[in-house]
Amino acid sequence: MSRSVWVLLAVLPLAGCWEDAGSKALGTLERDRVALTATAAEVVTELPVPQGTKVTKGTVLVKLDDTAQRAIVNQAKAEVAKAKAELTKLQNGAREEDIAEARATVAGAKAALLEAETTFRRTQDLTGRGTSSQAQLDSAQASRDSAEAKLQIAQEQLRLLVNGARQEDLDIAKAGLEAAEASLASAEKTLADLTIRASRDGTLNNLPWNLGERVTIGSPLAVLLAGEAPYARVYVPEPHRVAIKEGDLLMVHVDGLETPIEGTVRWISSEPSFTPYYALNQSDRARLMYVAEVQLPDSAAGLPDGVPAQVQLK
Repeated sequence: MSRSVWVLLAVLPLAGCWEDAGSKALGTLERDRVALTATAAEVVTELPVPQGTKVTKGTVLVKLDDTAQRAIVNQAKAEVAKAKAELTKLQNGAREEDIAEARATVAGAKAALLEAETTFRRTQDLTGRGTSSQAQLDSAQASRDSAEAKLQIAQEQLRLLVNGARQEDLDIAKAGLEAAEASLASAEKTLADLTIRASRDGTLNNLPWNLGERVTIGSPLAVLLAGEAPYARVYVPEPHRVAIKEGDLLMVHVDGLETPIEGTVRWISSEPSFTPYYALNQSDRARLMYVAEVQLPDSAAGLPDGVPAQVQLK
């Protein structure tokens, strides 16, 4: 057999392999990683759940020292109680006892004014007869004027108690109460953030901090692998990109399983993995890859992360 025939026979199987490889997207099984971070630099006081445990949304994973924050919350509660009392006091107005006392004060001021007026008139008459000095008249007049001023003050105080608080004072008290309640809500939110809870169902993958350590703000306290079943994170060759969209059903081959699993494309990137694609010729563009995520059904929940997977594109 001629040399050219032997070369052709050798290349044909390889061409079939290349074509088959081009119709598959290669990657690994993954799960969403959810990092729950620290909002305060406090000490880890409890780690109630060990790593690798399946947890549900709301499960307590980490507790930080909340002594200082609880004191802040209690102070904020006291401010709310004070603001409420001040608003209630203005809304209820003066007590009957206070009004009765103010009326008695007015009556006393009227009597004092009457006495001062009488003394002034008597002194004025005596001065006119020459039996009283001008100094005594001036003193009597001053006493009368003072009594008039005290009566006016007592009457205004009584009117203030009877009419109650002004609308402006009520608005100020209401605004003060709202501000105190907002401060309390903020303090309680900060307190709640010191207890780290699972934000989704999943598996507790990692606890980076040990019991008794003081964490840094923004550092991960717990890492969850969310969801029951993993998804295949694969790289789609450029020639197949236009034929794949979100919602498509594709067969996923997982190493170690003889039967492929049908998955759903939940996301595919609109940008290639390396650029600029517009500067590449047709041959080079065929090497571009687009990241895609193919969600597996719940029946594949037992599959581990990191296992190689292939998605059939044809």
